[in-house]
Amino acid sequence: MELDVGRGFDAEDPAVEFRAGIRQWIAENAPSGLAELADWSAAAIGVVDHQALDRARALPEYAEWERRLAAASLICPHWPAEVGGLGWDALPSTAFAEECYRAGVPKIERGMGESLVGPAIIAHGSAEQKARLLPRIISAQDVYCQGFSEPDHGSDLAGLSTRGVIEGDEVVITGQKIWTSGADRANMIFVLCRTDPDAPRHRGLSYVLAPLHDNNIEVREIRHLAGRVSFYGEFLDGARAPLANVIGGLGNGWRVAMTTLGHERGGRAATQYLMAEREFWELVATARERGRGDDPLVRDRLAQAYVGVQLMRCNGMRTLAALAEGREPGPQASVAKLFWSEHHQRVGELALAIEGREAVLRPPGAGYVTDRWQDVFLTGRANTIFSGTSEIQRNIIAERVLGLPGSAP
Repeated sequence: MELDVGRGFDAEDPAVEFRAGIRQWIAENAPSGLAELADWSAAAIGVVDHQALDRARALPEYAEWERRLAAASLICPHWPAEVGGLGWDALPSTAFAEECYRAGVPKIERGMGESLVGPAIIAHGSAEQKARLLPRIISAQDVYCQGFSEPDHGSDLAGLSTRGVIEGDEVVITGQKIWTSGADRANMIFVLCRTDPDAPRHRGLSYVLAPLHDNNIEVREIRHLAGRVSFYGEFLDGARAPLANVIGGLGNGWRVAMTTLGHERGGRAATQYLMAEREFWELVATARERGRGDDPLVRDRLAQAYVGVQLMRCNGMRTLAALAEGREPGPQASVAKLFWSEHHQRVGELALAIEGREAVLRPPGAGYVTDRWQDVFLTGRANTIFSGTSEIQRNIIAERVLGLPGSAP
C-alpha cells in the first residue's frame, strides 16, 4: 500500500481515514516477527528491561524496521520537513504513536535528542545549527542526556552555579550536574551554564551542547531506592564545546531551557494514558490472582485508579488540541506532569496493599532484587521529584496558569 504519510490531517484526508492508513502501513511494513522480539509497549510504562530491549535492538528485524521508518521520514515525523521530518502536528503524531503501541511494534525514538534538544534547536537555533545538528539526532549519531539539575539548587534552575567561560571560539564549562537519565547511553550532553555571572538570575545563562566523552567530564552512577542505577551525576572540569553549539546565543539560555522543559513536562501527555491503562489492567489481574478482586475496598481504590487513567486521557486530549492549534505546551504542561506522577505513586501504594504481607518480601536472587510492584512503588517516589517537584509544578500552575500572586521570597 502506498500511503502519503506526509499529509497528516486535512479536509481531504480526515482523521479516521489517516489512522486507518497508518495502521495498514504498519501492518505491511513491520518485519515479520518484530512484535515478538520484545515487549515494546512495556518500554513506555517506565519499568523497562533494558537488557532485553538491547538484545532485541541488535537483531536484523529491528534494523530493517528502523531503515523503513527512516526511508519514510517516520523518525521524528513531527519535525519540519526541511529538517528531516514530515511536519506533522500533534494529531497525526499521536495517531502514529498509538497505532505503533497497539500493534506492539516500537515507535523508534531518539530520546532526549528528539523530544527535548530538537525542539529547542528548531525554535531557537540558527539555520546552520539546524542543518548540522538535527540530522545527527535523526540518525542517532548524537544521543543526548540532560545537564540541568545541580546538587545545591534542587528545582531552582535559575540559581545554578555551573560556569561557562568563553575562550576563543569555545565555551569552557566547570561545575556539577546530577539526576541525569540516560548518561550511560549518551555521547552528548545539553548543559545550562552561567556565562555572565553579573547578570540577573534568569539572564546570563547559556544552553550549550557538549561532547560527553573525552571532554573532562566524569560520569558517576547513582543507585536509587529500587536498587538500580537509573541516574548519573557529572563533574565537568573544564569541559569544552564550540560556540557554534550555543543554542539561542550567549545569555539567552533561559528562554531555550523553557522550550525544553515545556516539551519534557507535556510531550507525552497525549499518549500517557495508554501506559497508565496497561498498568491498571495489570493491577486488576494481580488483584484477582491474590483473591482480592471482590474486596469492596480494593474495588473502590481500583475504580479511583481507573478514573485517574481517564482523567489523564482527557487532559492529554486537551493538550493535544492546544498543540494542534500551534500553541507550545507552556506552563499548562505542569498539570500533566503533576497528575501522572502522583497517579503513579497511588498505583504503587495500591499494588502493595493488594499484595499484602508478600509486598515486604524481596524475591530471591543476588543483589537488591525487587518484583514488579515493589519496583513501581519505590520508583514512584522519584516521579514527584524529577522534571520539577510537585511543589514547583503547583507554583507554576498557580502563578503562570491561574495568575495568582507569586510566593513570598
